[in-house]
Amino acid sequence: MKAALLTLAALSAPVTAATCTGPVCDLDALDPWFAKLAHAREGGAPVHILQIGDSHTAGDAITGAWRDLLQARDGNGGRGVLPPGRPYDGYITRGVTVAMSPGWAIGATFGKGALAPRPLLGLSGFSMTAMKAGASMALSATPAMAFDRFTLCAIGGPGAGVVTVRFDTADLDRLDFSAPTVRPICLTIRSATPRSAVAIAAEQASLTITSWATFRDTGGVTLSNLGVVGSQLAHFARTDDAVVAAELDAYKPDLIVLAFGTNEGFAPHFDPVAFEAVLRSQITRLRLLSGGTPMLLLGAPDALSRQEPLRTNAPGAVIGCEPAGDRPALFAPPALTAVRAIQRRVAGELGLAFWDWQARMGGPCAARSWVQREAPLMRGDYVHFTTAGGTEIARRVQADLDQGAAAAE
Repeated sequence: MKAALLTLAALSAPVTAATCTGPVCDLDALDPWFAKLAHAREGGAPVHILQIGDSHTAGDAITGAWRDLLQARDGNGGRGVLPPGRPYDGYITRGVTVAMSPGWAIGATFGKGALAPRPLLGLSGFSMTAMKAGASMALSATPAMAFDRFTLCAIGGPGAGVVTVRFDTADLDRLDFSAPTVRPICLTIRSATPRSAVAIAAEQASLTITSWATFRDTGGVTLSNLGVVGSQLAHFARTDDAVVAAELDAYKPDLIVLAFGTNEGFAPHFDPVAFEAVLRSQITRLRLLSGGTPMLLLGAPDALSRQEPLRTNAPGAVIGCEPAGDRPALFAPPALTAVRAIQRRVAGELGLAFWDWQARMGGPCAARSWVQREAPLMRGDYVHFTTAGGTEIARRVQADLDQGAAAAE
């Protein structure tokens, strides 16, 4: 019922005309973020960016480079929020190493673990449910990612029980998620000295963990990347309001970045009305549950395909990106163009900052040159970015945000 009310509120909310046609729009919506970042740079309270998205976010090539850039310049606030354990094969954890024992059942908004009935899910899009007592997971941080605050979010209830927590293989603590009713609970342990490792174990079966996080409270920037490979924004809508609200309250992001659109643009059949409804409802939902945290919407990046069925996945002209040859020519699926247009318009109407990823790559067909250059910035699938490409995207995002911050002064 609550999700339905949020959707109704989003679709019926008054809107303003969208007038921005440039690659960067309405950065004044981020003025509160710019002010907090400037204060952190001067030694004030640490700040937190929370990015939610698909594989571009999950892979951490872009967010990791953005994290490195900000932390080198403005101070290190720690690694941030992560999905619990190792939720899928090939899971990348830049800055930390994560291990997990057998005995956990994975829940997810999309992919493996997404079949109903799903457990309650939060911001990370994943959960881990202990199937036996003693199921454990551990996180080891690089020296640069040492932490003094550890937070664990789980579904509390009569059968949730206690989690033992051990830091640096020595100090032992306990977090009790027992509660008279089933509800999300986030518990935090602070340390007077920096820590490099944490290990947890469920004392009894049935505990469900939705996320965990490490921070450094001495100042600087934290950038959390919460992405689900292959997912669309509609899959994030499967998360639970109460869990998301509890995690937002515990992690307190100062800027929320939404980075979806590629998988919608590569869908066999794109429904623009349904996509716009989801986009509006999830923006409104995150605003309500976060208490109005500033948001930045990233338009879908330039990406190309050779798959003939995608030429007709939405109305509109197909943009060809190379001459016909011995193999199918590269083109931009028309749904991807439709996704960007909807993202831009909705951002303008709802008052979000908008960054046109495709324009900042160089415009239509830019992915071809990013792949085919001597030192590729994109992988051979013409969708995903190399490490060098991720660094370049991060640099361009932050350069535009710096201009917005300068204008706000």
